[in-house]
Amino acid sequence: MKWNILHTKESGKIIDILLKNRGIKNKKEFFEPVDPQKIKLKELGIKDKSVKKAVGRIKEAKKKGEHVMIYGDYDADGICATAIMWEALHGYGLNVLPHIPDRFEEGYGLNADSILKLKTQDPKLKLIVTVDNGIVANKAVEEANRLGIDVIIVDHHAKGDKKPATGYVFHSTAICGSALAWFFARELGTGDGLELAAIGTIADQMPLMGTNRSLVKFGLEKLNKTKRLGLKALINDSRVEKVGTYEVNYVIAPRINAMGRLAHGLDSLRLLCTKRADKARELSRLLDRTNFERQGIVEKVVVRARREVTDQKIIVLAHESYHEGVIGLAAGKLVEEYYRPAIVFSKKDKVSKASARSVSGFNIIENIRKLSDLYLEGGGHPMAAGFSIETKNIELFAKKINEISDSLLTDEILERKLKIDMEIN
Repeated sequence: MKWNILHTKESGKIIDILLKNRGIKNKKEFFEPVDPQKIKLKELGIKDKSVKKAVGRIKEAKKKGEHVMIYGDYDADGICATAIMWEALHGYGLNVLPHIPDRFEEGYGLNADSILKLKTQDPKLKLIVTVDNGIVANKAVEEANRLGIDVIIVDHHAKGDKKPATGYVFHSTAICGSALAWFFARELGTGDGLELAAIGTIADQMPLMGTNRSLVKFGLEKLNKTKRLGLKALINDSRVEKVGTYEVNYVIAPRINAMGRLAHGLDSLRLLCTKRADKARELSRLLDRTNFERQGIVEKVVVRARREVTDQKIIVLAHESYHEGVIGLAAGKLVEEYYRPAIVFSKKDKVSKASARSVSGFNIIENIRKLSDLYLEGGGHPMAAGFSIETKNIELFAKKINEISDSLLTDEILERKLKIDMEIN
C-alpha cells in the first residue's frame, strides 16, 4: 500500500489543511451548508429551458386529466425518488401511480416490454415520468412514443452516445436520483421529501460536498423528526437513537435495498408512504428479515467467487448460483479484497445479468460501452455499472474487456493508496 501524504509543510492550521486536502475552498459553505430551497438549478447544470418544458408537460397532464405513471428503480435511491415524485404529483392533482420494476422480470430501467404492459393495463396512460433511470433508454422511449405516451426523464446517470427521443429531460450527474426528484418537485411548489433525498444521496455514495452536503445536512434534520410512520418503525426496529450518515449507509439504506434485491422493491416504497401504523410495523419487520437473508446470500456468493478469481486485471466471474439481486454487493466486496475492477454475472440460460464495480482512476462504464455490440443494454457511473448480455457472449466479453483495459489499468492505478492528511510532530 502506498502512503500519499497530502501536506508536507510544517506550518498551517490543521482545519485549513484538512479542508484544502479535500478541495474545499469555501469554509463557511462546508460548515454551514446553504438551505437546499435556495440552491438554483443552474448550479447543477440544469437549463431553465429544460425545467420549463418538463414542468409545462406536468401542467398539461393536470389540465387534461391524463393518466400518469412514475417509473422508478428498485434500489434505495430509486425508491426514495419514486416516493418523492409520486407524492409531489399526487399532491399537485394528477391522476398518477408509481411503478417499481421487478428486478427479475423487468430488470433495471425503462424498457419497451414494460411500457407495452403498462399501456395494456391502462389504455389512458399518456405520460411516464422516470426517476433514477431513463437517460439511456432509447428503445423504450421510442416504444412509448409509438404508443402515444410522452416521457419525462429525471435521471442522474451518465448519458449515452444517443439522445433519447423526448423533449423532456431533467438531468444532472451532480446529485442522485432522489435529489433530482426533490428539485423537480420543488419546481411544482412542494418541498416535501427532503429526508428521502438525504437517504438516497447517502445510499448512492455521492460526495458530501456542495449541494449534496446541503441535502444531507437539512435532510437528516428532517429524518430525525420524521412523521413518516414507516421510517419511524424502521428506525425503532433498528434500535437507532439518532440517525446520521453512518446509520443511513449501514442500517436504513440496506434494509430499503433488500426488498429489491431478493423480492420486490414495491414493499419498500409502501413502507415510505404508508399512513397506517400497523402496516408500517409489518413492513419494517419484513424489510429487516429480508435484509438478514440478503447478508447470508452475499456471503455465500463471495465465498464461491474467491475460488474462481484469476490474475487478470479485471475480475470477471459468472455462475448459475450467483443470485442476481446481490451480484453488485459481491462485486464490491471483491474490489475491496483484491483492489481490481470486478464484474460478476448471474448466469441464466439465454440472458444473464451483470454488475460491475471499479477502482479509482478506471471508468468502468466507459470501457464497458466500448463493447456495446456484445451486450444488450446497460448503464451506470465511472465506478459502478450494470448490464444484461446474451449468455453465449459472456466468455468473449470477459476476454475483450481485459484486452481493452490491460494498458489502462496501470500498476499505479492498481496500487492501493492510503491518503494521509499530514504528519503531526
